[in-house]
Amino acid sequence: MPFPFGFRSPHFTWRVHLERERSPSGSCWGSRVAYRQVMNVWELLLLPGLDGTLARVEEALREAVASPEPLLSEVASHLVGAGGKRLRPALLVAAAAATGAAASSAVIEGAVSVELVHMGSLYHDDVIDEAGSRRGVTSANARWGNLMAILTGDFLLARASEIAARLGTGVVHVLATAIGRLCEGEMAQLRYAFSLERPEPSYFDSISKKTASLMWASARIGGLVAGGEPEDVESLGRFGQAFGMAYQIYDDLRDLLCTDAELGKPAGNDILEGTYTLPVIRALTDPEAGPELASLLGGNLGPPELDKARAIIVSSGAVASSLAEGRRWAAESARSLQEMAPPAGSANPVAVLAVRETLARLADRLLDDLP
Repeated sequence: MPFPFGFRSPHFTWRVHLERERSPSGSCWGSRVAYRQVMNVWELLLLPGLDGTLARVEEALREAVASPEPLLSEVASHLVGAGGKRLRPALLVAAAAATGAAASSAVIEGAVSVELVHMGSLYHDDVIDEAGSRRGVTSANARWGNLMAILTGDFLLARASEIAARLGTGVVHVLATAIGRLCEGEMAQLRYAFSLERPEPSYFDSISKKTASLMWASARIGGLVAGGEPEDVESLGRFGQAFGMAYQIYDDLRDLLCTDAELGKPAGNDILEGTYTLPVIRALTDPEAGPELASLLGGNLGPPELDKARAIIVSSGAVASSLAEGRRWAAESARSLQEMAPPAGSANPVAVLAVRETLARLADRLLDDLP
């Protein structure tokens, strides 16, 4: 019997190194951040069959965003057509398989519901951030205006709620909780916009709610729609939460280390928006890097200042210490899956254990590719 699924998605990452460069005047030397493509790293869930399952999710996703109102359908389909990693649907399908379940129609619907919430939050985020691009295409707010982007985000959240209602009150509760936490996380982040005094607890509180909550929901709903035992559903939820924390730290490091093309948005965008993430917070406390970095931050930056700020952060110990924090959460995600009951009742316990092992290594494999 084959594994329940498999996943392959193209995703490029870049190594960073500092090069010594003479200033235009020739009087001094400075540092320049240089980037080079190193490998395709998103071939992480290599379990046969998920390509077909995600194709089903994609088809259902396109159907879910359709509306009798043509303009709403067009705007709602905008980001669907732009693609994306579909990480949350993949996590949900994998979580269901970790209980021994196949990709049923309920699993597909659950996967669509979490992706709709994620996409709805992106439409809203782009309005808040005044973003001009998303996933390599013009953002909805830039193309159709803020009002249409906000309405479309609301529409996607409504569609997600409709689907959740068909799956039962347990799924509704999880999804509603995640949506509420997303809003709280956004507010926690906005409270410290452009603040040099943002404390680390604020950062962790924000990413716990803004990012990890939907990973928690994805893994937990996967267990619920698969009919998993309550204890296993709890373990999957803890896995999703811890993985989400590791993933956001990874993503925050990528914002400093990657190019515009690789990110699908401007590199260093978090700094430009005044969102000072863990490596920035830690670089600010560095006795050597902190004072110079603080002199640049706290307001709007031009391209030269942004490049300099990124170089300062990368050359400090902040990247390494942030990576270590990500490793801690990766270990927690693996421990959570070890708490699941042995799949003795499964038709193919070896396949189920392989799924769990793949998920347990997922966060570490992401972090392995960062310098």
